[in-house]
Amino acid sequence: MANHTSPLTHHTSSIVIYQAPDGSVALDVRLERETIWLTQKQMAQLFETERSVITKHLHNVFRNGELDKDSVCAFFAHTAEDGKTYRTQFYNLDAIISVGYRVNSRRGTQFRIWATQVLRDHILKGYSVNERRLRELQKTVQMVADIAQRRALSGDEAAALLQVVQEYASALDLLECYDQRQLPEPAGLHFGGAPIEIHEARQAIERLRGHFNAGPLFGRETSHGLESALSAVFQSAGGKDAYPSVEEKAAHLLYFLVKDHPFVDGNKRIASALLLWFLEKNRALYLPSGEPRIDPETLVALTLLVAESDPRDRLTIIRLIMLLITDKSLRKPSDQSALEKPGPKL
Repeated sequence: MANHTSPLTHHTSSIVIYQAPDGSVALDVRLERETIWLTQKQMAQLFETERSVITKHLHNVFRNGELDKDSVCAFFAHTAEDGKTYRTQFYNLDAIISVGYRVNSRRGTQFRIWATQVLRDHILKGYSVNERRLRELQKTVQMVADIAQRRALSGDEAAALLQVVQEYASALDLLECYDQRQLPEPAGLHFGGAPIEIHEARQAIERLRGHFNAGPLFGRETSHGLESALSAVFQSAGGKDAYPSVEEKAAHLLYFLVKDHPFVDGNKRIASALLLWFLEKNRALYLPSGEPRIDPETLVALTLLVAESDPRDRLTIIRLIMLLITDKSLRKPSDQSALEKPGPKL
């Protein structure tokens, strides 16, 4: 499975490689929020000391008021050597340098010089990179409309898909805010939520196979893809969910099941059905008025958008899914009759 980056931030992150001038240390350094981030373990490697020493100096830095812990620390999802993703605490460049000057001033100076150059290059290149990726993302949305025209869909289905994509004026405006710090936060979130257990998902897939009168390849798992996707969505650390709200879990559930191809056949249909079931299971599928928060046409469009999107745009796609689930004002009203068509019960 792909490395699923931080669920606790909406900023784009990247990894840059730091290698000490003498070649003794090489680290994967996180670049995010216009600064550099390392874990305590990485700082220990960088400054060639024990992690307990790093912990002691960080404690002193915060206790003495030299730095504010909340300003220099952040939790990000991090894939460990065992292949599992954990909620891990990182420290920014200010904290790294403060510790470095206490533990290994020469290495601290070398790292500061390197990091300053990396950040300068990142800022200079950032505008052109974001502009290029915005154009790519806009092309992806147009690609969804093209797919609807090319595929052998029924007349009603094709018309509904085209209508949704073409009428998402507000959603397309969101793409103009590709700088993710400008994307609005989804409102009306439901926090917590009961997870989907692996045996429940498999039972639901069996019922879907019968509903669609599908062949034996429908829902057949590839390796441990389904289990891995569910673990990524419902992971927690220290009693806290990595994805706190039901809507954020639902968006990642749709994304992972479509993008990671955990089944030989039926990935999109299964992903869409499990998304609806998960929302219903957690009493988040309907508005207080009784209207579905996500109608069939919207779900078709979102599923195709996920399938055709660039993996680098995962955070933006996740945000768009959450916004379209939580705020129906982002879409023009669709044919009410389409909302009344019942789907398969899971």
